[in-house]
Amino acid sequence: MTKIDDTLLKKLEKLSSLEIEEDKRASTIQEISKIVDFVENLSELDLKDKDASFSTVDGGTPFREDVPLNDPKIIKTILEHAPKSSDGFFIVPKIIE
Repeated sequence: MTKIDDTLLKKLEKLSSLEIEEDKRASTIQEISKIVDFVENLSELDLKDKDASFSTVDGGTPFREDVPLNDPKIIKTILEHAPKSSDGFFIVPKIIE
């Protein structure tokens, strides 16, 4: 059984780039512990006769025609709310030197 403590919570904060307020740390630890306990209960299930992989599309999912929609009003609205745009494109910071 995995023990959820403040040290593990700090690691989770760093990995998730989140910061948990000091007054919510205890309740967060309790909630995470409940989730881990639930998941550990799943390991008790007898699944030896079950296929490890499955698909939700078995039996056929109806496909629709993939038709592009090019509505200039939608494009204009989206670009109006973008921080920066030019000639119908988003302007983003350069990430590769």
